[in-house]
Amino acid sequence: MAQNTVYPHTADATNGTASRPARPELAAPGAWSALEKVLFRVAFIYFAIQSIPLDWKYFRRVLQINWLNLTYGDIFDLARYQPRFFGDTDTFANWLVVLVIAIAGAVVWGNRDKDRRDYNQLYYWLRVIVRYRLAAGLIAYGFIKFFPLQAPLPSISNLNTAYGDFNAWKLFALSLGVVPNYESFLGLVELLGGLLLLHRKTTTIATLIIIPFTGNVFFSNLAYEGGEYVYSFYLIVLALFLFAFDANRLYRLLTLEKPTVPNLVKPDLHDSRLKYGRIALKATFILFFVVVYGSKTYAGYHSNPYQYPAKPGLSNAAGVYNVEQFVVNGDTLGYSPLDSVRWRDVVFEKWSTISIRSARPRVIDSTNVEQIHFDDAKRNFEFAGSGGRNYYGYEFDENAKTLDLTNKVNAADQLQLHYSRPDSATILLSGVAGNRDSLQVVLKKINKKYLFEEVKKVGRRGEFRL
Repeated sequence: MAQNTVYPHTADATNGTASRPARPELAAPGAWSALEKVLFRVAFIYFAIQSIPLDWKYFRRVLQINWLNLTYGDIFDLARYQPRFFGDTDTFANWLVVLVIAIAGAVVWGNRDKDRRDYNQLYYWLRVIVRYRLAAGLIAYGFIKFFPLQAPLPSISNLNTAYGDFNAWKLFALSLGVVPNYESFLGLVELLGGLLLLHRKTTTIATLIIIPFTGNVFFSNLAYEGGEYVYSFYLIVLALFLFAFDANRLYRLLTLEKPTVPNLVKPDLHDSRLKYGRIALKATFILFFVVVYGSKTYAGYHSNPYQYPAKPGLSNAAGVYNVEQFVVNGDTLGYSPLDSVRWRDVVFEKWSTISIRSARPRVIDSTNVEQIHFDDAKRNFEFAGSGGRNYYGYEFDENAKTLDLTNKVNAADQLQLHYSRPDSATILLSGVAGNRDSLQVVLKKINKKYLFEEVKKVGRRGEFRL
């Protein structure tokens, strides 16, 4: 209530003394208008369909989960639900279908429920559903940022790719990945907003955190061509629906500085089954999405991050290599940045990926929707949104000294190579490419330092030389 608001004193009937200031009348909520009831019916059906899993594909995913070996990826998938009528991607066309269903359902509902005075109790329970749906979405993304998994440190290949060879989304992800503490801070904000939603009295405070934060995520997705703009806007709409409950009261109190009546509607919990069922469901939600998911995400950050492949590569080979000699079918090719055949440099990652930089045309994987995979073949963060290099997964035999390379985007592109390592800085390759050309390549490791790694070693105020 505004501090400069003055209420007249009333005289005490017995002694004529002044009594306490008169308080604003705290009247029980009145009957809803016809328009309010129509809008609520549409909103109830719309947000119920958007929040409660009804899609058969969702339950198919539930049945596919190995519940005895649950992963944080499984829980993330469950928390990311949106109804989909057109394919497996999020589109605004799905929202339109839900809206049509909601309007049709509201017409039928209105014809059968014309004498209802209000929907206060249903409104309360709808807000509960939306609160927990929004909380699950925020917590799911919050933990993979808090333990910086979503945007990892750049790979060696990424660090040796020209800036112009990345698309906008990949540049954003790499820029976030080099500052893991900032990424953790962003995750903390999402977690704070999600946890505040678990208590009815802090819901409005939560929305004041969520709306600007998720709004920034939405516009970032638009600006950097990210694939999560539909889902981020979905979270914003849920938060706006929750904020609308107190929006008018906040406007009267903070802007108009007028006395404001608090919400007087309380849930009807006279049925003990409803009362204790509510407590049990809340405890289950916290246990599953906060305790279990949080602990599994923490363990995954230390032992099984999901963006890069987990299978180890050739031992002690990680680094960037200059191509000192390149021989095709017996012809030695000199260095040329425009040559589509000759390799310019080669990167061996710590995991089983080799990337080759050349001027050869390539297909760029533009996938940029957040997916958590534990199959190395489906982990595409290292090459998604990146040009300039061809990325190969490989199998190797240390006894036979062989490397079998398969292009991660174009599986028809394969190389069968023999390797030898005369010293720790040299790798000799010979073999056959997919087009049956014979190859002989001499690779020399470059002792290259990277700025963000050196800063991390010595601290911000330390001195270092590249």
